[in-house]
Amino acid sequence: MATPAAAPILEMRGISKQFPGVQALVEVDFRTFPGEVMALLGENGAGKSTLMKILCGAYPKSSGEMVFKGRPLELKGPRDAQQQGIAIIHQELNLIRELSIAENIFLGREPVTRAGNLDWKRLNAEAQLLLARLGVTASPRTLVGTLSVGQQQMVEIAKALSFDASIIIMDEPTGALAEAESLSLFRVIRELRDSGRSVIYISHRLKEIFEISDRITVLRDGRRIGEAATADLTEDSVIEMMVGRRLTEQFPHVPAVPGPVRLSVERLQNRFTRNASFEARAGEILGVTGLMGAGRTELALALYGAVPRTRGKVLLDGEPYAPSSPHEAVARGLAYVSEDRKERGLVLGLSIRANITLPVLKRFQKLLFCLSGRGERRAAHAYVERLAIKTPGDAQLVRNLSGGNQQKVSIAKGLITAPKVLILDEPTRGVDVGAKQEIYNLMNEFKAEGLAIVMISSELPEILGMSDRIMVMHDGQVTGVLERGAANQEKIMRLAIGLEEGTRE
Repeated sequence: MATPAAAPILEMRGISKQFPGVQALVEVDFRTFPGEVMALLGENGAGKSTLMKILCGAYPKSSGEMVFKGRPLELKGPRDAQQQGIAIIHQELNLIRELSIAENIFLGREPVTRAGNLDWKRLNAEAQLLLARLGVTASPRTLVGTLSVGQQQMVEIAKALSFDASIIIMDEPTGALAEAESLSLFRVIRELRDSGRSVIYISHRLKEIFEISDRITVLRDGRRIGEAATADLTEDSVIEMMVGRRLTEQFPHVPAVPGPVRLSVERLQNRFTRNASFEARAGEILGVTGLMGAGRTELALALYGAVPRTRGKVLLDGEPYAPSSPHEAVARGLAYVSEDRKERGLVLGLSIRANITLPVLKRFQKLLFCLSGRGERRAAHAYVERLAIKTPGDAQLVRNLSGGNQQKVSIAKGLITAPKVLILDEPTRGVDVGAKQEIYNLMNEFKAEGLAIVMISSELPEILGMSDRIMVMHDGQVTGVLERGAANQEKIMRLAIGLEEGTRE
């Protein structure tokens, strides 16, 4: 564990930030020392990202002062922050899909030859060194658009490391990473700390926080609640600081009363999935897990009509089901909530109301090109109320919501279609502990109403805590289905890495 130096490398004193109608930060003090990992924690909407956007020059502060390396710090913008030695890995991917990995890493800072031409050899060589440092095997010439979300996250991390900054801010860096990738990142973080750099680490995964951080600062409702050495805190004490109350049960599982089979899949196959067979029943949560690349999301997309299937038999409520598009899947009664809500799940520039009602606009059509505004508002408001979406109103732009509330809008968008089967792909990724509990409680409600819920998750505690049955995948295949009472982490991991096969349906 790092020992703080005599003077902090950064001090943010009395930082406040106002947006129209919102006080996002109230006189927040924050500091970090050279050679330490400072964890910044709080529920979604607590002000963490706002504070860090001020530090990296994306937002101007309303009041307060910053001192960096003993000198006052005033930033003109993000590039100014980078030049000063402050880099950030954003929670939202900020990559250009049509460019290569190397081009994304050094965008705007490309090396050039003496003749002034882009030096492709040096560009790719320097990118390769960064990728190797992170344990990434992909070629630097690979187009980013062909990478998985987890691989794209590693490119974002490589980009931040390329600035050789004194302070590196990591906002949910492991949200899309597999365990091996996370371990590589932790190794790099320790190297950065040991070389005297400061890492500000934001995550909702408390296990990571206690593994990697030296000290913790907690925000709540735009205010600093406290700062302490990680060794002096426990998970329970941190959660209580974050939410202002005790969370009595992390996973509020309700025993299932399974009904009829809603979804029956037999030997489904495409270029990602091989002979997948399983059933999902009304009134249960079928957890689906496996390592990155196991084919979980690809299986869901095939059922959703977004990826063509080459073979297999699927029944929905006993009727043959072979959707050629997501639109047809929704019409038949299957809804899918994407793992990447900002890329595939939501239209960030539209309102909450427009996002929720988007899949069923015909329901509110009065004339050829006219919608019933009253009906649309009434429907959207009902879901805002039911899912407790925190917002001044349903006209609020989705991009202005916290991650947890954006996720609730994604779920509402699926629910409004009145599905029989609801597929939730990483439903609590990037969501704070309080919002996680709200989402789990909603899942219990949906289960009680007879929905068949298929929950894809990379987090084994979540899979074990909320599932009624657990399906494990490896290399595009279903390697086993475990009853809740018979499942544990060891059995799941053996199935996930292909060491053995369990009971199949």
